[in-house]
Order: sequence, then structure tokens, then C-alpha cells
Amino acid sequence: GIRIRTTGSRRDNSLKPRIVLSGVNVREVGALSVFRDALASLAREYGDQYEIVALVKRRDLFDIAGVTYFEYPNIMRSWLARVRFEYWTARGISARLKPKLWLSMHDITPNVSAETRAVYCQNPSLFYRTTIPEFFLDWRFGLFTFFYRFLYRINIHANNYVIVQQDWIRESFMRLYGTKNVVVAHPALNPPTASRKSPDEVMNRPFRFFYPMFPRTYKNPELCLKAARILESRGFNQFELWLTFDASVNKYAAHVQKEFADVRSVRWLGLLARERVFDLYDEADCLLFPSRLETWGLPISEFRLFGKPMLLADLPYAHETAAGSGKVRFFDPHDANALADLMMQAAKGEAIFQRSPDVAINPPYARNWSELWKILLGSS
Repeated sequence: GIRIRTTGSRRDNSLKPRIVLSGVNVREVGALSVFRDALASLAREYGDQYEIVALVKRRDLFDIAGVTYFEYPNIMRSWLARVRFEYWTARGISARLKPKLWLSMHDITPNVSAETRAVYCQNPSLFYRTTIPEFFLDWRFGLFTFFYRFLYRINIHANNYVIVQQDWIRESFMRLYGTKNVVVAHPALNPPTASRKSPDEVMNRPFRFFYPMFPRTYKNPELCLKAARILESRGFNQFELWLTFDASVNKYAAHVQKEFADVRSVRWLGLLARERVFDLYDEADCLLFPSRLETWGLPISEFRLFGKPMLLADLPYAHETAAGSGKVRFFDPHDANALADLMMQAAKGEAIFQRSPDVAINPPYARNWSELWKILLGSS
């Protein structure tokens, strides 16, 4: 079923050219934040020139005024429904709306007609090689890693622009698909307002390492837990490891929590609202981020606002996201002993952190949504 919800005058909007942002399957926190930010920027900067149309799963996930919403609540019931929408339904929608710009916010390039077509690619799964044990612990993600390489390929050359979040992904897309029109667009950050607490004395409590994450195999929480276990075996207990982890989420999460049930320093916090995560950023002493795969690594951007140290996986995504940060140390995301050494040094207050070097990005490059719209709408 399709439901239309509008926050503006349809009579006035019908006289304007249209911009369509399609994200009927966007529902997870990171991608949803990107979608909301994109709509808010468009409505604020171009709402007087264009009718902004959003194709969404549910209207109540969005609080942006000045947008016409088309709801498609049943798309996520099956992959067949998703494929039908992208390659058949979307064509009819575009024929009716005749948009100047159609931007697909969820990786797949649909069959549509528009003056300018673009796709925003933010699923990194095609770059991950799932092992057989990981596949059985999280088979859905294992299938995604296999199929996404092919789903990205369909229609990708029909786009005027392919948008990715980091330069290493642009290079990978150009190598895999032969695309030439790839734009690097760094996601803008709109943190929630949170009251800052007065810092307590570190010497009066354990040193707090925080890793906010959703339990997926590539997030690599086992490395942190192994490092914590190593430190405990050495008799070092002046630290805590905070994980946003809930064993009921999936089979993989249950496996990890059971395997590391003996680690006394870990605090299993469950899945948390973004506002609560920011409260914990304020209380934590150091960010741990061992993920083996990210298109951006949003917690790195968020935590750097607090000016605190970060221990990050020594991978291209982390170097680009942390560029210019003042207190960073990179580590091998496969070496638990090396991470344990760094955690002990950090907890003891040793000077192991340095400024992360800046990273130069070649054009086409957008530092924020405003610059991206100028590229897509031809006003750069």
C-alpha cells in the first residue's frame, strides 16, 4: 500500500520542479540519520525552488517540515517486494513526478526517468569477505556480502553521479565497476544537544573504554573482549569496557556474550538511543573502534567532538574519518595483545596519542550537504 503525507501545500508545490529522495528500506540508525540530514538540508536550502519528495518506509520516522512524503510500509516484507519497487514501481513514480533530480539513498540504482539520476552508496558489505564460521553466526549479512556486489552493479552506469562517503570507496568503485563520476561526500554531523557533566577524577574510578556498535561480525568486538581478558589475566583491573550489546539481537550477539561471559571488566549496555550514547561519550575516557569495515565510522566523528583520546583500527576508513583529530592511536584490528598493551598504557595515562594527519581528497568532493546539492543540481 502507498500512503501520501504532505507538510506543505500541494497546490503550491505542484507548480515547482521536483527533487525525489528515495529510501523506502532505510530504517537503521546510521542510514536514517543520513537520510534525515539530507532532507533537512534540501528543505532548508531549496524548499522555495523545488518540491521536495521523500519516498519512505514510515512517515513517523521523519520530523522534517516542507517535504511531501510517500509511504511504502510493505516494501521490506521481502526482497521480491524491494526488487519490484526498484525496477518497476519506481519507473511509474518518476514518470508521474518528472523530477529534476532523483537520488536513491539506499545503494540500489532504480529504473527511473529524471534529468539527473544519482545513487548514495553507504553499505560497505561488498568489501567484506565473510568467513564460514561468521556466515553461520550471521547468515543474513553473509548473503548481503555476496549479493550486494551484483546489486550495486545493476544500472550503476545510468547514474549521472555515484556518491560515496570516503575516497578509498571511490577508488574501489572505479576499480570494480569502471565508474568515472564518483563523488566523495562526507556526511554532515548533527549531534543531539546534551548537557556536559563536570569531569570526575579518573584516579577515583576505573578508566572507561567505550565501543558503541551494533552486533555484526565485521564490527570485531571480540578483539576488545580478548584484550580485556588479557589485561585481567595480567592482574590489571583498573579499567572498564563498555559495549552497546544485547544478546537477544541475533545469533552472533548471543555467541559473543556467552563466549566472553567470564570477562569481569565488560559492561553489556544493550542497544541505546543516540542521545544516551552521547551521554556515555561524555562519561567515557577513550573510544575503542576496532571495526574491520565501515563506510564512515560515525562514532569516530561523534566522539572527537569531546576532545578525548581514541584507539582506532589501522584501516583507511578510520584514517579518513579521524583526520585532524588531536588524540589518536591506530592499532592492528587482528592483534589483541597489541591492543591490550595500548589499553593498559592509556589507562595509566601514558602519552601514546598523537594528532591524526589530514587527508587530502581530490574533486569531485563535497564537505557537506550544501556542497553536494550544488554538484547534483548543476550550480557548482
